[in-house]
Amino acid sequence: MIPVGEFRNFSTEQNSKLRVLKPWWDVFTEYLCVAMIMIGVFGCTLQLTQNKIICLPSRFTSPAPEAINCNHIRHYGENVTLQHALVKPVNAVISEVFGRKNGLDIHQYEFVNHYCYERFVHWYAKFFPYLVLIHTMVFMVASSFWFKFPGTSSKIDLFTTILAKCFDSPWTTRALNEVSEERGEEKLVNWRRNTILKNAEKADDEEATGLLRSPSIKSNPEKKNLEPESALSVLDKKEGEQAKALFEKVKKFRTHVEEADLLHLMYVLQTSLKVFKFLLIIIYTTVLVPNIEIVVRCLVPPELTGFDIYCCNHNKANLFSKLAYCYIFFVGVYGLLCIYSLYWLFHRPLKEYSFEQVRLETGINDIPDVKNDFAFLLHLVDQYDALYSKRFAVFLSEVSESRLHQLNLNYEWTEKKLRARLAKNASNRLELHLLMLPGLPDTVFGIAEVESLKLEQVKNVTIPASVAKLGSLQELALIYCPAKLQLPALNHFKEKLKVLRLAFESLEEVPLWMYALQGLEELHLNGPLTNEVSKSATLEPLRELRALRVLTLRSNLAKIPPTLVDVALQLQRLCINNDNVKLQAFSSLKKLTNLVSLELVGCVLERIPSAVFSLSNLQELDLRDNKLTTVEEILSLQHCRRLVALRLWHNKISYIPEHISKLHFLETLDVSWNKLHQLPSRMFYCTKLRHLDVSHNQLTTLPPEVGILHSLQFFSAAFNSLETLPEELFSCKKLKTLALGNNLSALSSKVANLSQLVRLELRGNRLESLTSEIWDCPLLTPAGVVAEEILLEGFQRSDRRGQKS
Repeated sequence: MIPVGEFRNFSTEQNSKLRVLKPWWDVFTEYLCVAMIMIGVFGCTLQLTQNKIICLPSRFTSPAPEAINCNHIRHYGENVTLQHALVKPVNAVISEVFGRKNGLDIHQYEFVNHYCYERFVHWYAKFFPYLVLIHTMVFMVASSFWFKFPGTSSKIDLFTTILAKCFDSPWTTRALNEVSEERGEEKLVNWRRNTILKNAEKADDEEATGLLRSPSIKSNPEKKNLEPESALSVLDKKEGEQAKALFEKVKKFRTHVEEADLLHLMYVLQTSLKVFKFLLIIIYTTVLVPNIEIVVRCLVPPELTGFDIYCCNHNKANLFSKLAYCYIFFVGVYGLLCIYSLYWLFHRPLKEYSFEQVRLETGINDIPDVKNDFAFLLHLVDQYDALYSKRFAVFLSEVSESRLHQLNLNYEWTEKKLRARLAKNASNRLELHLLMLPGLPDTVFGIAEVESLKLEQVKNVTIPASVAKLGSLQELALIYCPAKLQLPALNHFKEKLKVLRLAFESLEEVPLWMYALQGLEELHLNGPLTNEVSKSATLEPLRELRALRVLTLRSNLAKIPPTLVDVALQLQRLCINNDNVKLQAFSSLKKLTNLVSLELVGCVLERIPSAVFSLSNLQELDLRDNKLTTVEEILSLQHCRRLVALRLWHNKISYIPEHISKLHFLETLDVSWNKLHQLPSRMFYCTKLRHLDVSHNQLTTLPPEVGILHSLQFFSAAFNSLETLPEELFSCKKLKTLALGNNLSALSSKVANLSQLVRLELRGNRLESLTSEIWDCPLLTPAGVVAEEILLEGFQRSDRRGQKS
């Protein structure tokens, strides 16, 4: 059983929640209902505590009872004296009856009173107080039934709950205060600027600039120093999480409520019913009120008392008549309010709510307009207090939400936690890698030692002016993370940023501020760089990137971007990974005369592009993962007199021409992952080779000319079909790494001649045991031998037995 106190508290709480959805006319009608209930209760009290009617005989039995009328009694005033009454002409029969004793006892009078009350008093005069109570209860029920309708009650309850939390949330106060402070500071700066401009004719430009900047410089540092402390005191972590949950509730509620118009329809239906009820009551009440008579003429069977006509006085008729007219007045006012409510419902555009005024007052410009039930509820709230809508609008703003997320993000990602994630990257820079965060924490800009900042799938990134605190920052990576820059941050990047890595899903995500980075040395782009209509490269001019030395494009280009001409003179390394889309039109390469390194990966090349042969300064050429089947034109590479590295790996080359020997300066040659059956002996006349990789081919033998490569330091012939190795290979005394996996059935003992060998790979061969001469290589350790565990254990056991003997 629910205690009375709890029920009272619950009722009070419900009323306090719903009061924000009751416009002033609804509140006024509730007061009118209270007044009407008081009329009904007062009337019922009178009806139950006092005599209802008093009757007196008017005349004896007569064949014509209609001759006597009691209505003339009503014309006498209440204060008329007896003498004045005697002057009035009185019917003889009435005088006779009133002037003598009639012989009736008290019981006969009581009987006549009850009889006449039940038979001859009009029903409206008898039940008027009860009708007032019933009508008022109907009005009260009709005034709140839309709150309890099953299809609306849950929405209304949820809305009032969210509205109250949004109104009382500390985040609402903080957000509005921040906006007001910004607007106030902006107005102050504008006022100062206008004042200075008026006096600019009398002052020098430097003095004017000083006057303009000096107040802000003096005041702002103190204010900025106090901001973090005030931020922590205004909103702690728990309150921030509660505000974040409120944003999610508001989003869900808006999505659910904006799709329907049920609440507006129910309110229209309720108001229409109230108007109909008002018209019905006002009409029949006005018609029936005259039936409340003070004097009632009553006909009684003469055989009961000897009198057939009685004149009865309805004691409460006079008071009931006044109460009835008062009730009609209240009902009339109630009806006018209902009619005004209908006018408001149809005259105002209640299906859309604009926050234009709120945007002007608060300065939060991204508050969206709402529609349907959401709009209707906010219109009702405005009738109660427009401040509710203003404070609620904070939770509809994406800017406000992003500020809150930023604050929560700063609480979660402290400087200590971020420093724990610092690590060296491939460029040997101290890198901070942040993955899939809802935003960029401000605490990042407190770690001054960061050299590389990598943001991957981080949402809503805006790099502020505080990035200038990262004095060591040289590299920025934005991996599927569109970012905006504030102007001070852009100016800082122009001076400090050296490397920029971007990964994006559409060309529109490429930031325009990228083209303004005049100090940028390396630019790496990963994403579509072509327009869907033209299918051609649409990179903006790169002429502003005067310091650019390295450019990497991982995309699906149809041709090399012509904008490369803008950086042709300073570009030294170009890498194009075309994701197995055919690349054509290489004429732009001829203008890259200072190019040192060129990579054309996954470009579906069938031949080496002729434009490459005009790159006289080229030192490295990488044509990995193409469809090269022959390299007959390799002779033309001798025009690239500085070429030292040639990588043709991951192709379909089956033959290498003899004239490869013309590449005298070649130091690195990689032809792995091809379809070579043999190697030309002239290839080993490239005597400066230090790195040679012929692995993952179909070689069965190696030419003995391999011994000519006295400078060779790395040699890999793994994953071929070699049975043995030429003895001349072991005369390459500078060899440090020898990879022979998945080939041999025996290993020559001359491996001991490799005095510089530090790594020997033998895994996957058909060796029965390891030769003991391996350990005669002075620099080779057990850790440098890669072979099966069985071979290594067997060799160690035999070695121990040899030592014992």
